[in-house]
Amino acid sequence: MVIIMDRMNELIELINKANYEYYALDNPTLTDQEYDRYMQELIKIEALHPDWVREDSPTKRVGNEVISEFKKIIHEKPMLSLSNVFNEDEIRNFDEKIKKEVNPNYVCELKIDGLSVSLLYKQGKLVRGATRGDGVTGEDITHNVKTIKTIPLVLPQPLDIEVRGEIYMSKKSFNQLNEIRKANGEELLANPRNAAAGSVRQLDSKIAASRNLACFIYHLPNPEQFGIKTHYESLQFMKSLGFDVNSNIELAKNLDEVLQYINKWTGKRNSLPYEIDGIVIKVNDFEQQKKLGFTSKYPKWATAYKFPALEVLTKLKDIIFTVGRTGQVTPNAVLEPVRLMGSVISRATLHNEDYVLSKHIKIGDIVSIRKAGDVIPEVVNVKKERRNGTELDFKMIDVCPICHTKLIKKDTAYYCVNNNCDKTKIESLIHFVSRDAMNIEGFGEQIIEDFYNMGYLKIVTDFYELHKYKKELMELEGFGSKSVNNLLTSIENSKNNSLERLLFGLGIRHVGSKTAKILASNYQNIDNLMLAQYEDLINVKDIGAVIAKSVVNYFKNNCYLIEKLKKLGLNMKYLGEVRSDIEFSGKTFVLTGSLTNITRNEARNIIEQLGGNVSGTVSKKTDFVILGENPGSKYDDALKLNIPIWDEKTFLTKISKYFDKD
Repeated sequence: MVIIMDRMNELIELINKANYEYYALDNPTLTDQEYDRYMQELIKIEALHPDWVREDSPTKRVGNEVISEFKKIIHEKPMLSLSNVFNEDEIRNFDEKIKKEVNPNYVCELKIDGLSVSLLYKQGKLVRGATRGDGVTGEDITHNVKTIKTIPLVLPQPLDIEVRGEIYMSKKSFNQLNEIRKANGEELLANPRNAAAGSVRQLDSKIAASRNLACFIYHLPNPEQFGIKTHYESLQFMKSLGFDVNSNIELAKNLDEVLQYINKWTGKRNSLPYEIDGIVIKVNDFEQQKKLGFTSKYPKWATAYKFPALEVLTKLKDIIFTVGRTGQVTPNAVLEPVRLMGSVISRATLHNEDYVLSKHIKIGDIVSIRKAGDVIPEVVNVKKERRNGTELDFKMIDVCPICHTKLIKKDTAYYCVNNNCDKTKIESLIHFVSRDAMNIEGFGEQIIEDFYNMGYLKIVTDFYELHKYKKELMELEGFGSKSVNNLLTSIENSKNNSLERLLFGLGIRHVGSKTAKILASNYQNIDNLMLAQYEDLINVKDIGAVIAKSVVNYFKNNCYLIEKLKKLGLNMKYLGEVRSDIEFSGKTFVLTGSLTNITRNEARNIIEQLGGNVSGTVSKKTDFVILGENPGSKYDDALKLNIPIWDEKTFLTKISKYFDKD
């Protein structure tokens, strides 16, 4: 399992470095395919091990890094990215999830390979162009946006409106640009997307003007402001205002029509005058979109189909087994190294015993490896016709490769159930102190492993009794009075964490940080949660049967651990909404404009802690609008609907009795 965690950490460093090179330096060293593969690999690892997710993981970011040379812009509505699907089964799975909630029709669009942009108009005049940035904060590129001929400077109606789209460079313009660069002895640009991104990030607008950029518009963030009820209608509306809306957008009544659209454009993509890297599928009706909502990262009502990935052949030299924090033992293929899309693959997941047997995989086989579309490279199939008789049958091990305890099969996976297995115990301790869990600073993986081997740390309660060994710790090489005191202070401070951090840190199977917060906020304290029955848990929103069963089983078998943590002084209550106020409880607030003494996220958290809700849209259901500097159209909407408005000073005064803000 350390191997998988090491791989996760390596991926985070690779992707963060690639993001900086692409968005800050305009000089990417990874190809699109490499980047997609690394990102998908990381997403899958984090999905399998949500307790490992680092604060600096690129998956926590909706978009990309903001360039410091440009003025920062805060988007009133986040510019979210989309989840990805890679084959027909995954598309059908997306459709099935949608149909559980609504009866949809879809809008299918070509996924333009360029740079996302937000365009803001006041009284029909273009006043700002901004990149997506990290999804919340972008960069002001107005001076370059104004040079793009397909973006209108003035609309036919004096509207206050924001639209979003994709800036791109046509294949023809790209080729012409590279011919010029070649003639000048300059380095050639890798592809049209990189060329477009670099062009709009030029400080000198003359450079952008010379690049013949274009822009397709595909999204209206506030359709209700214009009485529009479907995405397709919004596209026609934006087209009527003079925006360039892609002409190949189609309505699909059902999944079969979606698949027909995908098949058509998969075959025709090379005939287009611009690059596309997939197909976007969106639920058409806005009320249905609202009902479906969002995950923590993506809208549930849309996804992007990425074109099929390449596969390569190589030899499967061996099969090894790794142990995870939960004790799950996973077979992994050791491959003869093969280069695919610019990187070398030497390992691939085999998932579980059933997967290996169903694929008839043998050691020594020539196998097909797929890397994009599956996060960790996997063996797709076996070339049986190339066998020579020297291949060896796969045999699942029956004991833990670390502690040699007999494995137990649960569903399709095998587990080491030895609570004293060194591997699982060390991984559990590392998880407990991680940032999203108890956030105990100063404990690197090596320190925890050393303390474990020395006998100071064996189970999570040992962190809170480490002070008993203060003298011994200060005598260790590399540790002094200051470093040991810092460790002990951080441990003591963690006792005050809210319940959701403890729940996540305990490492309950299937309970990630988001699920931990749902459980904590619904049950308020550990005792209520421990008494919850399976039937109670499955009635909690976003808690399914698998999670409910896992939670019940955990507390059934770990009461002693919870009682000991209580005696050690750890907080067992949810602190997120411990306060309430009659002016906030049950009320809906909308924030608009820039706040100077408090961030918007801080304001949101405070409102929620006092029992209120925060919405991104002003409607008749809005109770109060909090007004910052340079407010947007939400301020006008509030005036029209006669909704009470608080300025920042009023808001700070009302919360001052609960929160100390400078």
